Amino acid sequence: MLSQNLIYQIALTLIKGIGDITAKQIIEKFDNVEQLFKEKARILERIPGITTRVIEEIRKPEVLRLAEKEVEFIEKNGIKPLFITDHDYPQRFKECVDSPVMLYFKGNVDFNGPKVVSVVGTRHATGYGREISDKLIHDLAEKFPDILIISGLAYGIDIIAHKAALREKLGTVAVLAHGLDRIYPFPHRSTAIEMLEKGGLLTDFISGTNPDRQNFVKRNRIVAGISDCTIVVESAQKGGALITANIADSYNKDVFAVPGKVTDSFSQGCNHLIKNKKAVLIENAEDLLAEMCWKTEKEKKSQPPVQRTLFVELNPEAQLIVDLLSQTESMHLNLLGIETNMPISKLSVLLFELEMDGVVRAMPGGMYKLN
Repeated sequence: MLSQNLIYQIALTLIKGIGDITAKQIIEKFDNVEQLFKEKARILERIPGITTRVIEEIRKPEVLRLAEKEVEFIEKNGIKPLFITDHDYPQRFKECVDSPVMLYFKGNVDFNGPKVVSVVGTRHATGYGREISDKLIHDLAEKFPDILIISGLAYGIDIIAHKAALREKLGTVAVLAHGLDRIYPFPHRSTAIEMLEKGGLLTDFISGTNPDRQNFVKRNRIVAGISDCTIVVESAQKGGALITANIADSYNKDVFAVPGKVTDSFSQGCNHLIKNKKAVLIENAEDLLAEMCWKTEKEKKSQPPVQRTLFVELNPEAQLIVDLLSQTESMHLNLLGIETNMPISKLSVLLFELEMDGVVRAMPGGMYKLN
C-alpha cells in the first residue's frame, strides 16, 4: 500500500510554479499537504505565491501520478525520503531559506550528528591538494571518529575526500545533481556503493533526473547547508567549489580555505576567498578545530571545572539552553538547535539575550559557552 501522505509530499515538489519558499508557506498553512490538493481555490489564493495558474498546475492529475511512480521507486530501492518536518531531516539545513522540502537518501548515517564537515575543491586536483585532503581527513578522524564528511562525488577533491573518509572508517555522504536511479560520474560507482555501508547518497531530485549543468548549483547548496562548515582545498578563480563556499557564507556557515602559491592556478580561488575575508585560512586540522572550538572529551576533562553562579531569572526556554551548555564546555549553534528543538531564528534571539545578560558568551565558529 503506497503511503498517501508521502505521495502528496512528493507531489508538492513537482508542481510548476511552487518553489521551496512557497512550499514551506504551504506546509505552515495546512496541517497536512493533502489539503493543498483538495482545498477550494479561494482558500489557496490567500497563500502568497499561489496564483490562478499555479492552482491549475495543482489540479493536473499527472502531478499525483508522477508522485505515485516515485513512491514505488523509493520503496523498491530502499530509499529514505526526508520531508522537512521529519525528525531525520538535516536540521542544520532546515533553517536555510532555500532548503528543499524533500530530500532522498540511500545509505546509513545520522545527518544530525555532532560534527559535519564539507570538503570541496577543483576537479583537477594536484598532488598538493590530494596530500592536504588526505592529511586533513586523517587528522580529523583521529580526533573525532564520528565526524561526517560531505562532498559531491565529482572528480578531483570531491572523490579524494570520500575515499579518504572511507579509509579512515568515517561516515561520508555524496550529494548528487541527479536522481538516485544512476551514478554520475560512472567511474565513481564502486566508491558510491562502498559509501552506502557508512554514509550514502543524497539528492533532492526524483528518479529520471539527468545530471544537467543547472542541477549542480542546486546540489552545491545542499553540500553547504547540511554541514557545520565548508573547507575549500583547491580551486581555480571560477568553479563549483567557490559557488559552494559563497552559498555557505550566505547561510552564515563557517568557510575555510587552504592557501597555495600565488602562481598556482588551482590555488587562486582559495587565495581569493581568504583575501576577501570570505574564508578563514587553515593549514591543517588543528587550525580548523581551533576555529570551530571543537575539543575532544579528553581535552574537556583536562580543563579545571568552573564554578558558575547565575543571578538572572530565566524563562523555561532560556533555562533549557543554559542547562545544555552547563553539561559541556561549549556547543555549536546548530547542535543547540537540534537539542532544544528550536528554530535557529528563535534560538539566536534567546542566545543574544543571554549574551546581553552576561550568561553566555559567543565564540568563534558559531560556538557558545556559559560565562
